[in-house]
Amino acid sequence: MKLLKKIILVIVAIILIFLVIALFVDRNYSVERNVIINKPIAEVFDYVRYLKNQDNFSKWAMMDPEMQKWYHGTDGQPGFVSAWKSEKKNVGAGEQEILRIEEGKRIDYELRFLEPFESTQQAYITTTAIDSMQTRVAWGFNGHMAYPSNLMLLFMDFEEIVGDDFQTGLDKLKNELE
Repeated sequence: MKLLKKIILVIVAIILIFLVIALFVDRNYSVERNVIINKPIAEVFDYVRYLKNQDNFSKWAMMDPEMQKWYHGTDGQPGFVSAWKSEKKNVGAGEQEILRIEEGKRIDYELRFLEPFESTQQAYITTTAIDSMQTRVAWGFNGHMAYPSNLMLLFMDFEEIVGDDFQTGLDKLKNELE
């Protein structure tokens, strides 16, 4: 019985240590990648503002060409929703909504993942003119993990996991537009 008590105390102590560590782990995270496209900013922005065009460059859209997709609203305008459902677990189901557009500069989205896990993230695409024929496109997102789930941020590298996918998409976007 004493051995069982000691084992239970050790387990409780380990759990408490992890809970204390989680108090000091940042709950917010962000990932951003960018690419330079040899096209004028107006042409680039006019392309990326439309969510349907993401099917041509987003790595996630290409992971399952058979996924179901449906849309609501006017593409390229705030309130437009692009939704998807896939049988593939790494694609899952969810929707993306255009929240705000700062003409020629920035598009803000809300990503609502429904399967295989529920989560809401804020994403964006920005365009910045380097000169009259070059545009920097940045694609990123910001997220939040509540306590004590934020402890997982110590073991997950969003920069690598999601950042590589953003970069793949941006490289495809560059090829698409050039």
